[in-house]
Amino acid sequence: MAGTTAPERAGTSKGGGTLYRGDLGMWSWVAHRITGVLTFFFLFAHVLDTALVRVSPDAYDKVIETYKNPIVNLFEVGLVGAVLYHALNGIRVMLVDFWEKGARYQKQMLWAVLVVWVLVMVPGTYYMLVRTVTDLLGGGH
Repeated sequence: MAGTTAPERAGTSKGGGTLYRGDLGMWSWVAHRITGVLTFFFLFAHVLDTALVRVSPDAYDKVIETYKNPIVNLFEVGLVGAVLYHALNGIRVMLVDFWEKGARYQKQMLWAVLVVWVLVMVPGTYYMLVRTVTDLLGGGH
């Protein structure tokens, strides 16, 4: 019916009020946009710091040295998590868009994305942080 709106969607949300509190699909949409923006800014910074080697190799070496900071290592873990989620969810979005049964299975595919993300991130985080934690606790070289 053209011109009608669903009363439960007109300015309200689940549970009443004016703030939309969507389901997992909405949060997946938000996370996909955020991880895409984070990945873009990382790539932009990466191009800039890599281009620095042509301008001043000494400045490039100093920038690279700052990347060996434990805080930067935590950001690297976050970056890997963002890129991995964005890639996996991007595959899910393509399947929803281009596979005739994609819309029917979108929630199951989202859960699969989250499970695969956790299965990759848990050991990945361990291996990315083990050297930093070892160095911080005095066991490094």
